[in-house]
Amino acid sequence: MIEGLAALYIFMLAGFTGFEIISRVPVILHTPLMSGSNFVHGIVLVGAMVALGIAEDTTQQIIGFIAVLLGAGNAVGGYVVTERMLEMFKPSKKKEGSEG
Repeated sequence: MIEGLAALYIFMLAGFTGFEIISRVPVILHTPLMSGSNFVHGIVLVGAMVALGIAEDTTQQIIGFIAVLLGAGNAVGGYVVTERMLEMFKPSKKKEGSEG
């Protein structure tokens, strides 16, 4: 019981701390931070797969499976957002036949 409450406390503390840190980041730094955080999301995904692999009962397996799904979605979404943001900084190509 106490271990569960300690884990919940750590989870809530990490959530509030992460929100406060990210909300104070300037917009220009979001692309480099997204690239770095994608690495962390990959590690979270590996941790979720390990947790799923050592799950002993059905409840743990369900929670582990949800963790793997959310971790994978988070990592893939981070790479998609980073790619779209980097596309904004590339020079646009002129179409053939257009004057300008």
